[in-house]
Amino acid sequence: MAEISAKQVKELREATNVGMMECKRALQEADGDMQQAIKLLRERGVAIAGKKASRAAKDGLISAAVYEDGNKAVMIQVNCETDFVARNENFQAFVKSLLEKAKGLADGALAEAVKDEMTAKITEIGENLVVSRNIAYALQSTGRLASYVHLGGKVGVLIEVACEKDETVGSEVFAELVKDLTLQIAAANPRYLCDADVPSEVVSSEKEIYVKQMEQEGKPANIIEKIVGGKIKKYFSQICLLDQEFVKDSEWTIGKLLAAKGKELGDTLSIRRFVRYQLGE
Repeated sequence: MAEISAKQVKELREATNVGMMECKRALQEADGDMQQAIKLLRERGVAIAGKKASRAAKDGLISAAVYEDGNKAVMIQVNCETDFVARNENFQAFVKSLLEKAKGLADGALAEAVKDEMTAKITEIGENLVVSRNIAYALQSTGRLASYVHLGGKVGVLIEVACEKDETVGSEVFAELVKDLTLQIAAANPRYLCDADVPSEVVSSEKEIYVKQMEQEGKPANIIEKIVGGKIKKYFSQICLLDQEFVKDSEWTIGKLLAAKGKELGDTLSIRRFVRYQLGE
């Protein structure tokens, strides 16, 4: 068996991020051949990752960024098993490196693209890791993209807000509004932009629940109709972004806030789209 030097072990450790003892063992089995040792570690990594894949990965991190001078934005979610790992600087740096890779990928394509990196990191960290999802926005026309990550990576938001004038894009008022909208989405968790986006079957299901509640209370049919209408309106105010109360000032709805800021800027503002990730969803 070849004599393995500390320098060789260090080089293999730097190349693979695997523990020193595992590196030394692989080099001994490979008779000092660095490439063969790397191959052995990768094979073992696949086996280890396969064993850990059945373990639940419910914690993790969400990471997001805007790049290309504001023309693109990306967000990813990478899960691990414990909060201990989620708070680990090594894992956090790894998630940031995956965010960079996600910039050039289609939605949902990150997991397949980084299989080898994930296998190596699972071996190194000792927990099951999963790329749960990734999404990218490209600015569609005049407007602004923004990202926001809340609660130390537990919640993440991407949004695209439209305007009609180029000068609006660079204004402080518009920038502050877009930031406030990301905070709103993170805090209030809207599921839809407006009531027209809510599927009819969802509305019908809610109405059925409210009608049964009122019937059990003995309300007459004509009163039930009015009450249900009010309850549906309240339901929309909870799940539709434009109908929600502004978290910073409950006197405003988001729809009214957009109109007011548009008037202030002499422009027409609208929300083109948004997405919200949350660990555990």
